[in-house]
Amino acid sequence: MRQIDVHKIADEARFNGFHGLVLFWCALIIIFDGYDLAVAGIALPSIMKEMSVEPTKAGFMVSSALFGMMFGAIFLGTIADRIGRRWAVSICIGLFSIFTALAGLTHDPVTFSIMRFLAGLGIGGVMPNVVAQMTEYSPKKIRATMVTLMFSGYAVGGMLAALLGKGLIETHGWSSVFLAAGLPVVLIPFILKSFPESMPFLLGQGRHAELKSIVARLDPSFRPVASDHFELPAEDKADNATIGHLFHDGRGFSTLMFWIAFFMCLFMVYALSSWLTKLMASAGYSLGSALTFVLVLNFGAMIGAVGGGWLADRFHIKWVLFSMYVLAAVSITLLGVKMPTEALFLIVGLAGASTIGTQIVTYAYVGQFYPMAIRSTGIGFASGVGRSGAILAPIVIGALVALALPMQQNFVAIAIPAVIAAVAVAMINHSRSASAHQVDVSAELPEPTPMRAALAKR
Repeated sequence: MRQIDVHKIADEARFNGFHGLVLFWCALIIIFDGYDLAVAGIALPSIMKEMSVEPTKAGFMVSSALFGMMFGAIFLGTIADRIGRRWAVSICIGLFSIFTALAGLTHDPVTFSIMRFLAGLGIGGVMPNVVAQMTEYSPKKIRATMVTLMFSGYAVGGMLAALLGKGLIETHGWSSVFLAAGLPVVLIPFILKSFPESMPFLLGQGRHAELKSIVARLDPSFRPVASDHFELPAEDKADNATIGHLFHDGRGFSTLMFWIAFFMCLFMVYALSSWLTKLMASAGYSLGSALTFVLVLNFGAMIGAVGGGWLADRFHIKWVLFSMYVLAAVSITLLGVKMPTEALFLIVGLAGASTIGTQIVTYAYVGQFYPMAIRSTGIGFASGVGRSGAILAPIVIGALVALALPMQQNFVAIAIPAVIAAVAVAMINHSRSASAHQVDVSAELPEPTPMRAALAKR
C-alpha cells in the first residue's frame, strides 16, 4: 500500500494547466471583490453631494462595509475549513454582489450603510479563502508569486471601478457603478462545478475519488491505484483546524505581530482608497483628474504586488515586507508635499505599490506561515482583526478632513502606521512558520521528485 502525502505533491509539482485554472478563478473572484470594495470611495464625492452628508458621517458610511468585512473575514474564513472552500466562496460572492447592487438603490445614509455592511461580509470572507486556495495549490518555488499575482486582481478591480466611475457617474449617477457590481452572482453555478475543493477538507470527508482526481491534475505523472492511502502531516489535518492552534508550537507572538501588521496596513489601504479622491479634489483637481490618481494608485498596487511576490520568492519574504512598509512611510508622507503633477503621479504609484501591494504580500506571508489545515483560519483572523484598522481609517481621516487641516498633516497621519507595521513584521519569528519547518525537514532528505517525495512505503 502506498502512503501518499498530498501536501508534498502540491509543493513539488510543476506549474501546469490545473494551476492556471486555480489562478484564473481566484484572480477573477478578487477582481470583482476589489471592484466592490473600491466603488464606495470612487462614488463618495457624488454620494456626499446627493445625500447631503458631511465628511465625518461619510466616513461612517464607508466604514459600514469594512465593519462587515471584519466579521466576514473571521467567520466565513474560519467556516471554510469546515464546510469547504467551494461553498464558502460561493456564499461570499452572493453576499457582496447582491448587497452592493442593492446599495445603489438606496437614498439615505442608514439604508446605504446596512446594505454595505451585508456586502462587506462577503467581501471580507472571500479574501482568506482564495488566498488559502492559491497557497495550497501553488508549487512551493513560485508560491509567493502565484498568490500576489492572483491578488493583483484586487488592484485591477479598483482600476475597473475608477474607469467605470469616470464614464458612468457623470452620465448615469453614482448608483450605476453599484448596480454593475451585481453581475458576479452569475459565476456561482460555475464555481460550484469547477472550483477545486481543499485537499484537507476532502481527506477529512473521506472523498478519496475527488482527491485522486485533483492529485492527478497537480502531478500528471501520478497514476492512482486502488490501494493508495492519502495522508497529510499531523499539523495539516483538517480535524486540527481550531482557533487555538494559531497560538500553538511557538506561533502565538508572531500571530499577534501579524494582527498588528494587518491592522496598520489596512488602515493605510482604506484611508487612501476612501479619501484619496476627495483629498485630491479638495486640493483643486477636477473629479476626472482625482479619479486618475485612483487609477495610478491601483496600477502601482498591481506592480507592487507582483514585484513584491517575485522578490519574496527569491529573498526572505519577511525582509521584503519590512522594506515595503518603509517605502510606504516615505511615499505617503511625500503625497502632502507640493510637486509637479508628473512627480505626484509617480509618488501615488509608489504609495499604491507599498500599501495595497504590501498588503497582498502580507497575505502571502501569513498564508505560508500557518499549516494547511488552519490556513484559512489564520488568514481569516489576521484579516478580520486587521479590519478594525480598515474601519477606523475612513472615520479618522474623515474627522481630519472636517478639521480642514493642511494636506501634509492628513498624509502624515496615514503614513505613521507604516512605521509600526514595519516593526511588527521585523519581530515575527519566521523559524516557527510552516514553510520554515518544511525547509528544515526537506534538508534532511535527498532531493525528491514530486511522486518520490510523496510516497513512503511502510
